[in-house]
Amino acid sequence: MDETNAKTPSKVYFTDFRCKTDEGPAHKLKRLIKAAGIAGIDMDGKFVAIKMHFGELGNMSFLRPNYAKAVADVVKELGGKPFLTDCNTLYPGSRKNAIDHLYCAWENGFTPLSVGCPVIIGDGLKGTDDVAVPVPGGEYIKEARIGRAVMDADVLISLTHFKGHEMTGFGGAIKNIGMGCGSRAGKKDQHCSGQPQIDPQKCRGCKRCMAECANDGLLFDSESRKMSINAANCVGCGRCIGACNFDAIAFKDYSAVKDLNCRMAEYTKAVVDGRPCFHISLVCDVSPMCDCHSGNDAPIIPDVGMFASFDPLALDQACVDACLEQAPMPGSLLADELADPDFHDHHDHFDNANPNAEYKTCLAHAEKIGLGTRNYLKVKL
Repeated sequence: MDETNAKTPSKVYFTDFRCKTDEGPAHKLKRLIKAAGIAGIDMDGKFVAIKMHFGELGNMSFLRPNYAKAVADVVKELGGKPFLTDCNTLYPGSRKNAIDHLYCAWENGFTPLSVGCPVIIGDGLKGTDDVAVPVPGGEYIKEARIGRAVMDADVLISLTHFKGHEMTGFGGAIKNIGMGCGSRAGKKDQHCSGQPQIDPQKCRGCKRCMAECANDGLLFDSESRKMSINAANCVGCGRCIGACNFDAIAFKDYSAVKDLNCRMAEYTKAVVDGRPCFHISLVCDVSPMCDCHSGNDAPIIPDVGMFASFDPLALDQACVDACLEQAPMPGSLLADELADPDFHDHHDHFDNANPNAEYKTCLAHAEKIGLGTRNYLKVKL
């Protein structure tokens, strides 16, 4: 928490994962969100979007459907009509259109039977069903392209798996909302400020990065067996960076990551501004990279707990601070990096796990545009 911030602190409610013999984590989550004041939102007869990430096929660090059902059950108790939602991805994989996305969600356990409510893909069949939403106070984005179903909902609840991320440092509430609620056009809008570069000395010509590119943004030279960026097509999404096992790909313009952070914060502002919202983050299985990958590494820190707030920025700041207080998990990427005598210690778990990433710009810009405050009061359940 920034002690120099004079703004009135936002309350962030917290509980750990310890449970009594007659209580499980899903039941404890219900108690948390009720204590945090979710019942103060008028949901009677209202459509309630529960924004979450269903996980890429092959990934196993995403939130279990039990948590989604717990939130949906509370919404129904309050008279609301909940549905789980996410928007289609810009990159290839199991979630690039509504058909594949639904099959992926079902295979990962998110069915109406298991979660107690429908699953609706927010930006339609091909990721083109979106709405142009003004961004109050936006400096980078004047109109955000948001999935129509997300904006048609009367109430938004974000249910976030808090984890590391190869571009934005971590994936929290702001990323879940800003990037996650953007249609395919919206995601491209956020990513379009910079392109990576490839170091030919490090490139092995394995082509693993090509499988992650949806926009023909990579060129392979069969003679040199080296990869290069196709500047005419690359949208700067950064998927290739996470795919490279040899650190051959990085952003040539560091400000590109900072611009992405600012755009993402402004997209979040577009989604939440002017309507009832509530935000939940579960800090567990904190993998070093996003759940968008078709696999996941071991957690870099121990499970911390569950957090809830009406302020998405305060929520992200509280989760970051709680993570930085943890010791690295033995045998994790983070522990291995710190054990390397040649590794430069950034004294920050997320910076150490993904040295090319950066997250502080996002928090600062979110506060600047009035998304919330980084000053928070942690209330333990």
